[in-house]
Amino acid sequence: MGKRSRVEASRMVSAPAILLQNTTWKCGRVERLVVNYLRDQIRKFGRVRTPVKEMLQHFKLKGKQKSEFFDAIKRLERRRIIKIEGF
Repeated sequence: MGKRSRVEASRMVSAPAILLQNTTWKCGRVERLVVNYLRDQIRKFGRVRTPVKEMLQHFKLKGKQKSEFFDAIKRLERRRIIKIEGF
C-alpha cells in the first residue's frame, strides 16, 4: 500500500464516519468491528455521524492494529458501506 502522509491520516482521524449500508458480507474481522460499532451507535444513541477518533479510543488500537484499522476503513469506504465526511 505505500506510506500515508501525516496530513491525510490526521484528517481521517478528525472526520466523522457514516454507515451507509448495514452489511458485513465478505468483510474481515476489523471491518465487522467497525460496522457493528457504527450500527450500535445508531441503535443506542440515534447518532448517525461517529468520529473516527472515537472509534480508535473505543477499540484501544496501537501500532500495527491502528494501520489495519485505517486500511479497513478505506476498504469499507471503497465498497460504499461507510462514508468518511470531510476527508
